[in-house]
Amino acid sequence: MTLIENKTFDNERALYGSRDVTARKCSFDGPADGESAFKESRNITTEECFFNLRYPFWHDIGLNIKNCEMTNLCRASLWYSENITISDSKLHGIKALRECGNINVTGCDIISPEFGWFVRDIKMSDSSAEGEYFMMRSDRLSFNNVSLKGKYSFQYITDSIFENCIFNTKDAFWHAKNVTVKNSVINGEYLAWYCENVTFENCKISGTQPLCYCKGLKMINCELTNADLSFEKSDVEADITTHIVSIKNPASGFINCPSAGEIIMDDKASTAIIKCTSENR
Repeated sequence: MTLIENKTFDNERALYGSRDVTARKCSFDGPADGESAFKESRNITTEECFFNLRYPFWHDIGLNIKNCEMTNLCRASLWYSENITISDSKLHGIKALRECGNINVTGCDIISPEFGWFVRDIKMSDSSAEGEYFMMRSDRLSFNNVSLKGKYSFQYITDSIFENCIFNTKDAFWHAKNVTVKNSVINGEYLAWYCENVTFENCKISGTQPLCYCKGLKMINCELTNADLSFEKSDVEADITTHIVSIKNPASGFINCPSAGEIIMDDKASTAIIKCTSENR
């Protein structure tokens, strides 16, 4: 393993095609404004490095990024790469992680519009994220103790699990398929429209018009707050522990709840059974 320490690089493809390199306390910044520092590299570790230039990690295999900072000028930092570990780092550049696989992210601060598009097999824990279209069209996500702020998150994802998370987001989980969310808080409008085989268990959910046009939707011991016009056209099995503002034309299945402010069943094709356990709806 070659060690590079306390160096500054700003030229184009500064360490292109590197093999078995550790860069420690290095800065990728400067007037030459070069791109693609580690493109086409293998088995690379970066520790306490500063990245202020574009496209540092493209077509790489075997990355270990520790205690590093990628600024908002570090655009499209990780694309087309495999076997990536990122820990205790700031990922603040637009379009980080695209078309990547086998990723482990822990203890990171993410501020990145269009983060994590078309990735597969990503684990994320003990991290915070902010950005639009977070993790769009990605497969096999496993998240634990992740907080998110942003719009249009987790759209078109498949085969994923989320536990102990807090998501402040709208239009989340649209067209998601084969997803489980446990012990989490989700605040935002229009949750999980058009999803398929999605389960929410022990979750606290708030926002208008949630869970419409779903197939195979399951809700186990969940809270719904400010949830008006819920479940429209959905195939649903739901056990809700709180009052629901309104329910509109669920297609099939059942909804159990303590009470509902309004139940709208004006579509003859809607056959779901709604049971309110309190005497007053």
